[in-house]
Amino acid sequence: MNPPKCDDLDYINFLIAAQQVFSNVEAAKTHPAEKHAPAHDAYTRLLQRMPPDSDQLWHEVAPLIKREGGILVLDDTTLDKPYARQMALVTRHWSGKHRRVVQGINLVSLVWTQAACRLPCDFRLYNKAQDGLTKNDHFQHMVQQAQKRGFEPELVVFDSWYSGLPNLKLLRRQEWAWLTQLKANREVSIDRTGNRAIRDIFIPRHGRQVHLKGYGWIKVFRTVGTNGDAEYWATSRLTMTLAEAAFYALDAWQIEVYHRGLKQFTGVERAQHRLEVAQRNHIGLAIRAFVRLEVHRLNTGISWFEAKTGIIRSAMRQYLTHPSITLGSTA
Repeated sequence: MNPPKCDDLDYINFLIAAQQVFSNVEAAKTHPAEKHAPAHDAYTRLLQRMPPDSDQLWHEVAPLIKREGGILVLDDTTLDKPYARQMALVTRHWSGKHRRVVQGINLVSLVWTQAACRLPCDFRLYNKAQDGLTKNDHFQHMVQQAQKRGFEPELVVFDSWYSGLPNLKLLRRQEWAWLTQLKANREVSIDRTGNRAIRDIFIPRHGRQVHLKGYGWIKVFRTVGTNGDAEYWATSRLTMTLAEAAFYALDAWQIEVYHRGLKQFTGVERAQHRLEVAQRNHIGLAIRAFVRLEVHRLNTGISWFEAKTGIIRSAMRQYLTHPSITLGSTA
């Protein structure tokens, strides 16, 4: 059997360098080998033969992370696939970007953040029709995997979607403190004499300890969102202050920054593969491409945008020195 003509690093480097087109054909056309360059079929075979898991991502990220500390943030995002008709993994999901239900692939992410650093540690793709797993199942599997990998985070932060009792009790068993948002109709009690919707409970500015139905004592803060609606932040850390909660909420926002950067700079949404294994591997390799952009930013201070743009500047200067697309002589 002939050895493969391209590997995962070839594809990752292509995703970092590519600006608009992220296809296998373009990857083959831009390969640096002058002789015996791989055809686009070589990249197709690459994406179909790799094991579609997140183990290699963790292998690369593990040396960059301080597992005893930092914040673990979990959330999901929808990779837009508006024109897909026969593409695996594509279903309909709520999109925070579009503020409506759209067609796409749902990516559940676990991101470790500390100070200015944001690094993806694990990910799952929603495919309940095939594997029977819900988003909450993926949440629990990633939390359990993080504990096996030796994480001892300062806090775990996540969206209200994942604030169900099974998730909260899992974190309690692992002795991990958490911060999340609760829906306004979530039932709590202030004296254990009767449960009421949290919106009907008076919560002073400095927060209030309440008994969450089915769980136990937590601390709740009431804030006002950008749309003017009340938001209820809850934590298992009863000593947390409002200032600390606001600080950790900013950490929670880092996963939104990560998802936006992943989509904008790695072409994670742009692959047109129909097979599930190829789509999973493209997404996994795009996440590994982001890790390189993020580490480069941390080491040099150069933004993701500037790093991507800098790749093509030398080629543009060379062309502008000797332009080949000209009007020519009209005489």
